[in-house]
Amino acid sequence: MSQPMTPAAVHKQYDEAMTAFRRQITDAAARVAFGREADAFLRQCACGVWQADQGMTPRHVEYYNAIYSKGNPVPTALYWELASMVEEYGGFVLPSFFRRLVKADLERGTKQSRRFVDTFTLMLLLFAAVDGKVSEAEAGFVNACADSLSAFCDQAGVTGGKSGLDVNEFVARRTDGKPVPTGKPEDEAVSPAPAQAKAPEAEAAPAQPEPTLEELLAELDGLCGLDKVKEDVKGLINLVKVRKLRAEAGLPVPPMSLHLVFMGNPGTGKTTVARLLAKIYHAIGVLSKGQLVEVDRSGLVAGFVGQTALKTQEVIDKALGGVLFIDEAYALANQDNANDFGREAIEVLLKGMEDHRDDLIVIVAGYTDLMGDFIHANPGLESRFNKYFYFEDYDGRQLAEIFRSVCTKNGYTLDEETDKAAAEAFQVMYDCRDENFGNARDVRNIFEAAVARQANRVAAMEAPGKEDLMALTVADLDLEDGPEEPKKEAKEGG
Repeated sequence: MSQPMTPAAVHKQYDEAMTAFRRQITDAAARVAFGREADAFLRQCACGVWQADQGMTPRHVEYYNAIYSKGNPVPTALYWELASMVEEYGGFVLPSFFRRLVKADLERGTKQSRRFVDTFTLMLLLFAAVDGKVSEAEAGFVNACADSLSAFCDQAGVTGGKSGLDVNEFVARRTDGKPVPTGKPEDEAVSPAPAQAKAPEAEAAPAQPEPTLEELLAELDGLCGLDKVKEDVKGLINLVKVRKLRAEAGLPVPPMSLHLVFMGNPGTGKTTVARLLAKIYHAIGVLSKGQLVEVDRSGLVAGFVGQTALKTQEVIDKALGGVLFIDEAYALANQDNANDFGREAIEVLLKGMEDHRDDLIVIVAGYTDLMGDFIHANPGLESRFNKYFYFEDYDGRQLAEIFRSVCTKNGYTLDEETDKAAAEAFQVMYDCRDENFGNARDVRNIFEAAVARQANRVAAMEAPGKEDLMALTVADLDLEDGPEEPKKEAKEGG
């Protein structure tokens, strides 16, 4: 059992984590709701954690009274009051501020609700460690709550998947590797699953041939727009090829960093190009595997001292042989808080880039102005990231082209009238774009909304044929009101 943290240290970690998250919320209404409601919600969840583990002590009261953010009321619960709250805890209830976060994510194409799941999980683990350990019962409760939040994101259609944070890694273990007993009856313990019989090697599916460099370059050329990026990628490939030829000829090869900075707005193809680059580097022998590992701040930063280094190192290990793509990397450099754990992640990242310079490429991505601030936040970043790719917004013609491509790929057709209406609407969308413009993400949202309307229309037909099932009409697109609706709602929301 490790030494439990002091209540003052708990308050400091809680306040810093919640304040940092609140500052990242871009929607004003969601940010206000979070600041007003989050403390009470987290205190309720702390009661749930402690009910799962049972056994109240005065230290629990001190921890409870430490759960508040700067500027909010300080709780003053007494022992008997907290004991009653823990005993009467009625179960997890989705907070209203989280619904606002999800709504803002859907309107803006962001993933802040997904990030909150990580922050929430780490805070509950912090509360669970009141006695210096996290029991299996507490971990089970934390997992169940985090799963409820993730499931709500999934149902709403927020991009991204379930958090990669493994709560079980924090469960206290005995010296023999087994979990610390939780006081549950033996018959409630989960037995390990029997080992599955190994499938005969002959039945294994044949490995797919890896794409050639020519096929990958053709795929790159097939992407809509991105002319300057394509030119930069091909120049980089030529540079690497010539370096290899010089090395084979016994000529000196000056040191060169292949790490990249992708700068541009959301939905401009940064992740797609990063995935292709990973495969291209593998095809020309720069990387041994060619996989892409995509993370953001929540995938690197933990809420406990020392845990960020472990979490970041695990991500680096997973990315070895391929490309580590860090989206919205500027969130790691919190200029307002010198003790932010993001700085620890940067230091571990820089060391990993140095230790694995021959088999790891890191690409950091984000908004153009913010990425400049990020690179200049640490001298080590400036020296390792000296190649910049700029991803421009798609214009109206390109948005329409992307829409046609998405329709074709998914088996939908557009007649001449519908195609013309879509093209005109995408041009208007581009001409009227603001800071919420989502580029290809907006195209995807319009396509999915059109598919839903088409499904309602076709379902009302008596015997729809194949052409009916494939055709999208002007009415299905509903382009007069569709693209403007999210902006209108966002304005009304604050």
